Amino acid sequence: MSPLIALAGRYGAPSRVSRDAVAFAGRRYLDAILRAGGEPVVISPQPLTTQDAEAMMRRFNGLVLMGGADVNPALYGQTAGPHIYGVQPEQDTFETSLLNAALKLDLPVLAVCRGMQLANVVLGGSLVQHLGELANASDLLAHAPKQFPVGEEFALHQVNIEAGSKMAQALGATQINGASFHHQGIAELANDLIAVGYAPDGILEAVEHRTKWLLGMQWHPEDTAATDPLQQNLYDAFVKRARELLAAEATI
Repeated sequence: MSPLIALAGRYGAPSRVSRDAVAFAGRRYLDAILRAGGEPVVISPQPLTTQDAEAMMRRFNGLVLMGGADVNPALYGQTAGPHIYGVQPEQDTFETSLLNAALKLDLPVLAVCRGMQLANVVLGGSLVQHLGELANASDLLAHAPKQFPVGEEFALHQVNIEAGSKMAQALGATQINGASFHHQGIAELANDLIAVGYAPDGILEAVEHRTKWLLGMQWHPEDTAATDPLQQNLYDAFVKRARELLAAEATI
């Protein structure tokens, strides 16, 4: 039996076929999970009590938090600056509920781009609202297409991973090329997270939880996982952990 992997879905614009907003997850996330041997399930955004979220996540063996629009700055004690876009408080609340439940249940979590940022905020950290406002902005690599948030699909840049970290073990490498599409970054790192990967310009690109199976990456491994085995390795390691939990449940 394949482990069930929950993806925190989000609503997208209606089409002529759907005639209404659609709950979706990007196909590249789904394909990467399928290649790893997992069964992806998209959860529709919805209000969840703590109890509801835990009951829902008990059906699953892992959680993926996808990339997306900006986390509400109010969640880390700031007002929105001019570069903040796409804030959806209901989405933040929904994903926070799933994340807290997954952590409580010791489920593996893969937190991609916005997902990593949200995890950091939920655990008590804060964000840089716009990398272009940093004092050293002119020295930074391209972390997004030049016409962000439109234009080319992503910017590709090197990420250096700490040897011996869970992230390095999952990747099977300490240096990768990540498909990057973000204009924000981590400012204050949450106490429960460890910094384990940086771009050459010093921007934090990878974190992991001190005690839980949570890997967060600022780049998008699913974007190149079909052709880059190191990126697929992340999904393989994540689904492997989910499968181990499923097997353990079967023996109870």
